[in-house]
Amino acid sequence: MPRRRLSVRTIREVLRLKWQCGLSNDDIAASCRIGETTVREYLRRAKLAGLTWPLPDTLQDAVLNQMLFPPPAAIATSDRPLPDWFEVNKQLRRKGVTLQLLVEEYRRIHPTGYAYSQFCRLYREWALIQYPTMIQEHKAGDKLFVDYAGHTMPITDPKTGEVRDAQIFVAVLGASNYTFTEATLTQSLPDWIGSHIRCFAFLGGVPRLVVPDNLRSGVTSPCRYEPDINPTYLKLANHYGVAVVPARVRKPRDKAKAENAVLQVERRILARLRNHTFHSLAELNQAIAELLLLLNDQTTKSLGSSRTALFESIDRPALRPLPDHPFVEGEWSKARVNLDYHVVVDTHRYSVPHTLIGGLVDIHLTATIVEIYMDNARVASHKRSDVRNGFTTVAEHMPPQHRHVNWQEDQFLAQACKHGPHTERLISTVLASRPVREQSYRSCLGILRLADKYGSDRMEDAALRAVVTQVATYKSVETILKSGLDRVPLPTEHKDTPPLIHDNIRGADYYGAGTGAHTPREEAHNA
Repeated sequence: MPRRRLSVRTIREVLRLKWQCGLSNDDIAASCRIGETTVREYLRRAKLAGLTWPLPDTLQDAVLNQMLFPPPAAIATSDRPLPDWFEVNKQLRRKGVTLQLLVEEYRRIHPTGYAYSQFCRLYREWALIQYPTMIQEHKAGDKLFVDYAGHTMPITDPKTGEVRDAQIFVAVLGASNYTFTEATLTQSLPDWIGSHIRCFAFLGGVPRLVVPDNLRSGVTSPCRYEPDINPTYLKLANHYGVAVVPARVRKPRDKAKAENAVLQVERRILARLRNHTFHSLAELNQAIAELLLLLNDQTTKSLGSSRTALFESIDRPALRPLPDHPFVEGEWSKARVNLDYHVVVDTHRYSVPHTLIGGLVDIHLTATIVEIYMDNARVASHKRSDVRNGFTTVAEHMPPQHRHVNWQEDQFLAQACKHGPHTERLISTVLASRPVREQSYRSCLGILRLADKYGSDRMEDAALRAVVTQVATYKSVETILKSGLDRVPLPTEHKDTPPLIHDNIRGADYYGAGTGAHTPREEAHNA
C-alpha cells in the first residue's frame, strides 16, 4: 500500500526550513516529524519541478501538488527478500563497516534485490522502532525548550475573594540553561503566543529551534509522522525565523532540559512564594521576576558558573537578532463564503472576490486587521470593525452587475406585492437601508419567508408596524410575528379637533393662562 502524501502545508514548511532557514535535512525531519529520506525526496522533487523560494503567491496547493507528483511511469515488480536487519545492525557496529558495503554484499546474493537508497530507507525505518536512547549535545544558541510547570499559583480577587490558578510558563536555552518564566491566566493560544513573544524579548534574540511539548495550543495534531503545528504558532515561527521541533509524545528525554528547568522553577521560585497572597497577575509576575534573577545569577556546582554568565558568553552571541517589530498575535479560523460574497467574522461581514462564493477560506484575525486566505494566498484584507451585524465591502469584490441596481430587487418587490402594499413598502425600506443593496438581499429573503410561514394578512399588519415604528429589519419583523404584536392595534395619531364648549368646562381665561392674572383659587387664598 503506498504511503500517504504529506499535506501541502507540511510541504511548504519543508521548503521554507530548507531554503529560508537553511536547516539540515535531519533538523527539518525532526521539526516536521517525518523521515529524513522523505525530506530529501521532497527537496529532490521540488528541484526537478524548478521551484524556488519564496514560492509565488499565486501558486495554489493543487498546482504545487501536481508539480511535485506528476503521474508515475509504470515499472515492473519482482520478489525481493528483506535483509536480516538485526544482522545488518550488528555488522554496522564493527569498525569500517558501512551501509554501502552491506548493500554490495546483499546485492551479490540477491542481484534483483533492493538498491542502495531503498535499502537505507528500510533499515532506518526498522531502526526507528528500536527506541534508541541518544545523549543530547546542545550547541550555543541552538535550542529553546518550552513547557508549562505542573504547579500553579493562586491569585485572589480582593473584592470577591475568588481564587484563580495561574499557569507557569517555563523556557530554557539548551547550552547555558538560562531560564525564563512567567505566570499567565491560562494555557490557551493567546497566552502561549504571548509568552513566546515576551521570552524572545527577555533573551534579546531568537534561537534556531524551539522545542515545545505537544500542548494543543502549539501542536494541533501530535501525529508521529505528520503533526500539524497550530497556524498561529507557525506564523510566529515564520515571523521570528525559527523552526518548531515538537517533542515526541510521552518521551520526556526529548525535553529533559525543560523538565529540569520546571523542577528548578518549582523549587526555587514557586516554593518560596507559597505563603504569599497575590491579588493580580502583574503582582505575581513581579515577584517571579525578582526570584528569577537570583536563579539565573546563582553559581551551580554542575556548571561551575552561573546561568547568566554562561548565557552572556555562549548563547547570547549565537542568538539570531530579533525582527524589527514583535509578532502581532492573531487567531485563525475557517469560514465559507456566503452568497453575498461576504464572510462573517465576529458578527461583522467582510467582502471577498465574488468568484469565491461557496468556497472555504482561512481567516487570520488580529486586533486591527482581518486577512482572508484561499489556498495559502491572501485574497482580501480589511480593517477590523466592531460594528455588530455591519458590512465592510470593497467595490472590486462585487460582480459587475452588482455595481448598479440589480435585477433581484424587482424580484423581491414583486414577491412582496403579492402579500400587500405594506409588505412592498417594508421591502423597499430594507433595500434602501444598506449602503450596498446586495447586502440587504438576505434580510429581504428572510422577511418573505416569514410571510410564507405566517400568511399574508399577518405579514401586512407586521410590515405596517415595522415601517411605522422604524424597525424595518428581519429580526424585528420576526419578533413582531412571534410575539403577536401584529394583532395589537397601532396607537392612533393625534389629530387637531375643535375645542368643546360647555358651561361646566373652564377655559384658559378662567385660569389666567398666558395673561399673568391670578386664578380664582389663588385670589381666594390671598383673601
